Amino acid sequence: MYFSFDHIVHYVEDPKKVITVLKEKGIHAVDGGHHQNRPTYNALCHFDLSYIEFISASDKKKLRLMNHPKFSLMESIIKNGFTEGFIRFIVRTHDIQKTAAYFENKGLEVIGPVPLSRVTPDGSVSRWKLLFVGDTNDGPNFPYFIQWDESDNDRIRNLVEKGIIGKHSYRTKFSHITIAVKDLEKTVENWAELFNLQMGGTYIDNKLQAKCRTLFLNGGNIVLSSPMDDGIVSKVLIEHGEKPFKVTLIRDIKKESFELFGGSYQIETQQSIQLLGGT
Repeated sequence: MYFSFDHIVHYVEDPKKVITVLKEKGIHAVDGGHHQNRPTYNALCHFDLSYIEFISASDKKKLRLMNHPKFSLMESIIKNGFTEGFIRFIVRTHDIQKTAAYFENKGLEVIGPVPLSRVTPDGSVSRWKLLFVGDTNDGPNFPYFIQWDESDNDRIRNLVEKGIIGKHSYRTKFSHITIAVKDLEKTVENWAELFNLQMGGTYIDNKLQAKCRTLFLNGGNIVLSSPMDDGIVSKVLIEHGEKPFKVTLIRDIKKESFELFGGSYQIETQQSIQLLGGT
């Protein structure tokens, strides 16, 4: 199977505030519209087809009372108590039925495909299908899978025409996400085998006080990190469990880090990224 990074979901109370904050930092983000058949809406920050979705609930009580698929994003948001921060990440496939059969053969529980849609600010409708997978073993949630109704080339053209894909300062690009895990080697080897990904070597991130390994995924790499000592990753595991906690971007100049509504953002240069472990 061939997969690509699609997006990471960051739950926030007010997506419009995110757009304002990111604009001040030279990062382009826009109103994404509202989802059909559920009380959620979002803002989008695109780096070509890879993007960050800032999602919120317009009616939390109604959302809680709805039936949501097992292993789904909505299930995760509700279990997380609508706490601001990163929730899940999503992997793109071009054959969701084949993907479902692939994971069933791997012994995973497969839910879907589930058709969904979103009304954009210009009144048009974006459509896609989602696939959720999981098992009974301990560990971080698996990503879930998306197949858009448009081809990649058509999506890029439409997103550019609508201004959803725009220019960021200093040619900022998406690099990777970082996920806190308890057992680094077990998770890396399991995910590499399940998702057919190449693994990088182990390296130490002193800022995180953690051992890290990279899984190389087209469109955005996945860095798994396990604590060596008390520090950022240890705190994430204690307070939130195994989950994504940081997004890293790269640009030509001007390194920067900031906290944004429960999520950590790091902006590095290409040279500094290579020094961190070749992600």
